[in-house]
Parts: sequence; C-alpha cells; structure tokens
Amino acid sequence: MENTPNTQQPELTGNVLFYKNPQPLNAEQHAGLGVKQIDDPFGFLRTAHAIPVTVTEFGMAATAYPIIFVGDTMTPVVAMGVRQGENLFVRDDGQTEPDFYVPAFVRRYPFVFANDSNSERLLLCVDRDAPMVTNQPEVPLFENGEPSAFTKNAIQFCEEFERQRRATDDFVTIIRNMGLFEQKTVTFQPRDQQGNSVGEPQKIADYWAIDENKLADLSKEQFEELRTNGALGAIYSHILSLLNWQRIIQRALAVPQPEAGQPAAEAPIA
Repeated sequence: MENTPNTQQPELTGNVLFYKNPQPLNAEQHAGLGVKQIDDPFGFLRTAHAIPVTVTEFGMAATAYPIIFVGDTMTPVVAMGVRQGENLFVRDDGQTEPDFYVPAFVRRYPFVFANDSNSERLLLCVDRDAPMVTNQPEVPLFENGEPSAFTKNAIQFCEEFERQRRATDDFVTIIRNMGLFEQKTVTFQPRDQQGNSVGEPQKIADYWAIDENKLADLSKEQFEELRTNGALGAIYSHILSLLNWQRIIQRALAVPQPEAGQPAAEAPIA
C-alpha cells in the first residue's frame, strides 16, 4: 500500500456497489481510524439483490444462488433476490443466512482498490462512511504510522481479489470468443394458497448464460482448450447454479410482494 501525500491527492475513478465515501488509506489522514463490531454487520448488503463473483467462487456460490452474467461486459453475479433493493439472504439482525456462501466482494468491505487516473495505479481505499469504521476503534488501521496487522491482511485480501477479478475477465473473454453465451429470461407464475395460477407470469430478469447446446457443439480442440485452462469446472458450476432460481423464487414468495404496478427486477446490476 502506498501512502498519498496531502499535497497531491489522487484522482479516483469509478464507483462501486456499497461504497459511499471511499478514501485512499493515508497514515496521516487516517491515523486514528479503525473498525469496531456493529449490531448490523451486513446491513449494507440488505438492498443489493445481485453481487459480483469471481470465477474461482463459482463452485461455492453455485450451492446457494443462480450465477448469471449481466450487462455489456457480461459480469458474473449471484442473484440474491428477484426485486431491486431486496436481498433475501440478510436477516433482520443484520447477519447473513447461515450455510449460504458470502461472496468475497462482500467480505472485503469496507476496503476496496480504486483506480488513480493520475498515475494509473490501484490504491487501497476504505469507505469512511461505513458504519464499522470509526475514530474510536476496537482494531486500528495504523500503528506507529504503519499499517496494522489487520490492514495488512485487508491489503492481501484485496490484492488476491484483484487477481481473481482479472482471471474472471479472462474467463468471460474466452466464453464470449467461443460464442457460448445465450440470452435468457427467467419468469415465475404467481399462485394462490391452493396452488392455482393467478395472473400472468412475471419476468424476474434478462441475463446471459452459457448455453449447454453450444457447449456440446464445440470442436474437440475448443473443448480441450477449456479443459486445459481450467474453465470447465466454472462452466458446469454456472450451469448447475441456474437450478437455484426456484429456491430464490420460493424465498421471494415468502416475503410481502411489491405493490401493484411496481416492476419486477430487470437484469441485476453489479
């Protein structure tokens, strides 16, 4: 991690889900800051229904959520809800549901790497407005002007996340170049207490998925390329994960439905 002198503040670019006020970590500016335990540790996740995941997480995430690809960049995300602003896996006490995988994108909070357009480098930042970040910390960010053990661990975690993010970009490029993506739509049929259909089917999301038929039509050379570069495991995990749509829908039906006229979620946004 590099400290940034106050005379030359970096110009950060981009914005990231959850983060309201990311600031480059600085031993002078943040000398007294640290983190503390809070009553609502995953409250920031409660209004996020789609969370980005890296390709190395597909196997673990596939046991709990649909893994889909969204947007022009075909970013892989896990669907943790079917409506904008509603996460079905954060409990009222601010904890995540036990036995369900929590993506690394969530676990790195309140830290994140940000781009400095002045120097084309990545800077470790902390969300100064995160509820667990405080000037009366239980665990400090700096000790004697140097990153604490806690901060060093955060740096390592974010560095590994960045490596896996780049590997995920490479994976998506391979799948795109082989023409394996197919646009999909998921819907559900509302039913009454007796199980009878009520109204028209409702669309949950439009998204990209890897098509099994296109995968089967690959040449032996292309299939061997996927096997050699380790992509097959992630592909099969993604395909199997789509069976979790029914789980997500059932969880959504167990909570109050939106008022009439409120649209269903479109393609989840990372």
